[in-house]
Amino acid sequence: MTTPIEHRRDGSQAALDRQWVPEVPVALEFNGLAYAVMMASPTDLADFALGFALTEGLAASAADLSDLDVVEVEKGWICRAQLSGLGIEKLTERVRTRVAESSCGLCGIENLEAVSQPLPTVAAHDALEPAAIFAALSKLRDHQPLTKQTGAAHAAAFCAPDGTILHAREDVGRHNAMDKLVGALANAGQDAGEGFILSSARCSYEIVEKAVRAGATRLVTISLPTSMAVDRATAAGLSLWCLARDDSVIRVG
Repeated sequence: MTTPIEHRRDGSQAALDRQWVPEVPVALEFNGLAYAVMMASPTDLADFALGFALTEGLAASAADLSDLDVVEVEKGWICRAQLSGLGIEKLTERVRTRVAESSCGLCGIENLEAVSQPLPTVAAHDALEPAAIFAALSKLRDHQPLTKQTGAAHAAAFCAPDGTILHAREDVGRHNAMDKLVGALANAGQDAGEGFILSSARCSYEIVEKAVRAGATRLVTISLPTSMAVDRATAAGLSLWCLARDDSVIRVG
């Protein structure tokens, strides 16, 4: 791999000792059927496969996934698992219709309707105290080894009501980091509604949907949400905080 060269305004140059964030293809196979290939960082892939199945609606709980096997191959990684329960129907439908999909992945009336389907209503929950958010932010860096090495990874963390970070996962993709966290919570038997999720990423509608489907009641993001994320969070009753900084945070709803 070539050595990066920093070019400065004053005309000087310097070679940098830079470590790049890993990004590889990760294939997800359920019941012997190829479901998706994601570009991800090859860490905590068992959590990733489970979390992906949960947030995609393929699995209702960790018990719906068995015989999970993570294998490194020549061109990436493969996560294979057996799926049971109601997700089997969705799996076979996905495989049947995949050949008709456009490259954008969100084309056609059926797909548009799927995106706008109502989310489950989150459970009743106590208000989140800003002090808990600041406490979590102050410790988040301690749970980001990949970010310390590369400066280019996203993190998703689950925090206790007082801001103590209980679980954290990282990935080059913000969605993948969330899926890894959801899988970790499911494996630990942790109720996502008992604390709050802290994401280092922009709050797109997918982050809101993954949080709600994981059973979370409160979501904090370091960047601003999109309009659709706000609408989806509001409709589901998810408490949403954004633009979280060391000295301020915005409550959206």
